[in-house]
Amino acid sequence: MKRFAMMLMIVFGGIFLAMTSVNAEMTPEQVLEQADLARGNVLGVEWKIHIVSIERGRQQDQTLKIKARGFNILAETLSPPKLKGRKILMIDRNMWFIKPGLRKPVPISPRQKLMGGASNGDLASTNYSGDYKVASVSHETLGDESCYLFDLMAANKKTTYDRIRYWISEKRLVGVKAEFFTVSGKMFKTAVFEYDNRIHNGDASQVFISKMMITDAVMKKNITTMSYSDVKIKKIPEAAFNLNLLVR
Repeated sequence: MKRFAMMLMIVFGGIFLAMTSVNAEMTPEQVLEQADLARGNVLGVEWKIHIVSIERGRQQDQTLKIKARGFNILAETLSPPKLKGRKILMIDRNMWFIKPGLRKPVPISPRQKLMGGASNGDLASTNYSGDYKVASVSHETLGDESCYLFDLMAANKKTTYDRIRYWISEKRLVGVKAEFFTVSGKMFKTAVFEYDNRIHNGDASQVFISKMMITDAVMKKNITTMSYSDVKIKKIPEAAFNLNLLVR
């Protein structure tokens, strides 16, 4: 019996060391890339986002359909009826707003407020590995989960945020919490993430974000919840991101 127990310890110990070794061999950039995959960084994916914002006790709702290919996205508002048909297009970090009856697209910034605590850039596929430089990485336990704690600084002026403190689960390699800062160093909101969705591509599957809950850093009762549904891999044609076709 003792011999069998010893063998189990050796086997499971070997598996643990192998997992530790794999994560230890990953660079910070590779860890970020892996976490990005669960937040839209795939080639050809579609989902819906239902946004519920509570600010000063007032609730607003909005539902959008997102088409993403790489880091290009097209977001179309489905509800409420008065906003239906409005679109946001993002190509190579440039964003435009389009609505029925508008002859020309309006350039907008990913940093502009969409609704509540959500910014325009929060609709896009996450590209933290490309948009931010890693200032430092440490280890911290969040709840009962061991995490990498990344301090990220914006690599260019077109990013949604100037600085992010980002907790990534060491075991699951998904982002679980983020703190967002202004250029002056002031934290203005936090977010926590859930991953109850899965996307399937042939025999392979991976987790995908299901909820992002944003809390105002000063007014704690101001909360914006972004719920993701109907997530599926889908071949999206290049024409879907053609700005000229969208304003016809």
